[in-house]
Amino acid sequence: MTSDVPRSSKRDGAASWEDLVARYAWADADELDAYTFSVIAGKTENEVIRAFGGDPEASRLMTFAETVEEQAAHLYEDYELLRVLSVDRCVIAIEWGYHGSIPEIARRTSSVGGEFFSVYRNVNARYQVMHALDGHVDGMFDPFELEDAAWMEPEPEIPAWAEGVGFHMETLCAESFALMERTMGVTIEPGWMDTALRTVLLTSPSELFGQSEAAWLP
Repeated sequence: MTSDVPRSSKRDGAASWEDLVARYAWADADELDAYTFSVIAGKTENEVIRAFGGDPEASRLMTFAETVEEQAAHLYEDYELLRVLSVDRCVIAIEWGYHGSIPEIARRTSSVGGEFFSVYRNVNARYQVMHALDGHVDGMFDPFELEDAAWMEPEPEIPAWAEGVGFHMETLCAESFALMERTMGVTIEPGWMDTALRTVLLTSPSELFGQSEAAWLP
């Protein structure tokens, strides 16, 4: 991919691409080995929680570290927690898990005029960014693969909303979050990790989707 300056953000007076990437330097630190951050526009917190498979009436306040500790205590169970907050007319969903990386979740949370973007990293350093609009996933890829995209066969198809972004191994996570902000117009704050946010237990994907493979396909 080229390192040309990407298309402009939705917000007037937006920071330059270089400034956006610098803002998210924290994401490439070693402290966070796994996470999914999702930004959803056009939905309420309760609607997002339901789409992810949670019960809005059964929420409590937890920090990211507390969710990691509780989930680790259920390591061999399908046990995942979702933290949410509302910022600039969007809902931010934060997980030490992967619900937000599933295309069907993106479709559900973006249905009927909504918009969805997620950044995912797992403990094996696998990555994914995904965008959906009005119930349709219009792009999902692993940015790890794009540095060598020109030598791949077939060459990965880059969605329009990611055109011009050059992903680099040393700033891979920062560039993913910068792309999220450029697309959704919301800054992801690292301080949210240590803030006690509204938290719910999620239904496992196997219960949400059964044996359907379509839920995992864009």
